[in-house]
Amino acid sequence: MPADGSMSVFDAAAPTAPTVSIIDAPMRWTDERARLTLDYRRAHSDGAAADLVIEPRVIVLHYTGGGSAKGTRGYFDNVRIEASRKELARAGAVNVSAHFVVDRDGTIYRLQPETRFARHCIGLNHLAIGIENVGDEAKWPLTDAQVAANVALVRDLVARFRITHLLGHHEVMAFRDHAYYVERDPGYRNSKSDPGNRFMGRVRAELADLQLAGLP
Repeated sequence: MPADGSMSVFDAAAPTAPTVSIIDAPMRWTDERARLTLDYRRAHSDGAAADLVIEPRVIVLHYTGGGSAKGTRGYFDNVRIEASRKELARAGAVNVSAHFVVDRDGTIYRLQPETRFARHCIGLNHLAIGIENVGDEAKWPLTDAQVAANVALVRDLVARFRITHLLGHHEVMAFRDHAYYVERDPGYRNSKSDPGNRFMGRVRAELADLQLAGLP
């Protein structure tokens, strides 16, 4: 990846992947983004936080709502959330992001370290790895290749971190009574549909042997 954060890695054809192949494609990271992310962590997770290090316990699957991995990465490169997303902007200036993006052909891109706090999921950012899947359940239905890639990636993460739970973004608000869920602003909630029961059901079926917990 070029040092200026350009998108050339997404312009090349994806290599033939082994069981799990992860392409490092780091999103743009600046001192300003670090400062705003820490501000967000202090406001929503831990008022005394001194850094952005997390110990992952949860994996949260998402979909992007768009059809382009390159476009998703370009959006995440923006340091600040746009003012038009009023509820998100009210809760903090830093833009949303994720740790991974899975393209429609199953190519997995790592955008930032798994142990860095990222804003992708209300209440769980302090211990959750976020995986974005390019697409939705209407115009760009998530693909068989993405199911296989998520299964392989989750297995890889479980082997490296003490993961106990696998959730879909649409399930998180029903997870609020769990000890993992921490949100210092009681009015900060949302309603999400991603990635949906169909996708989560397929991924979970392939990971049943791991016995990862979901909703209580």
